[in-house]
Amino acid sequence: MKSSEDSDVSAMSIGALAARFGLATHVLRHWESMGLLHPGRDAGGRRRYGADDLTRVAAILISKEAGLGLDTVRSLSATVDRATRHEILRPAAKELRARIAAARASLELIEGALNCEHEDVTQCPSYRRLIAERVHSQAPAHGRAQGGKPAAS
Repeated sequence: MKSSEDSDVSAMSIGALAARFGLATHVLRHWESMGLLHPGRDAGGRRRYGADDLTRVAAILISKEAGLGLDTVRSLSATVDRATRHEILRPAAKELRARIAAARASLELIEGALNCEHEDVTQCPSYRRLIAERVHSQAPAHGRAQGGKPAAS
């Protein structure tokens, strides 16, 4: 016997599903047109979403939050091959690691400014060091020799 929660999910309308995730209904229709969602239909032809659809919408949102595009999400959902999945996800993981590193560096800079007792934060030696480190780490690679050290003049 199904619980009342299961029966509520199996009969979920597009509006109810969209509201549950704070989405507009056209977003769900778009995802369906891309092949990301496959809702059932009732006798009147209206979309009905079940527990699997709920999980799929949550997975799409989490994937988008991680920086994956809808085409990538579709490719992932279309494969069961581990090697293909890894091929798809490796570049995304690399990009996400870079974004995390940039966010950490930004947070360190903000916390440095918050912890600074100088009137003018730009005169704080600790803050200036953080800025210099950030500028150095973002210098174009062509201006550096191998190993990240400045090229000799």
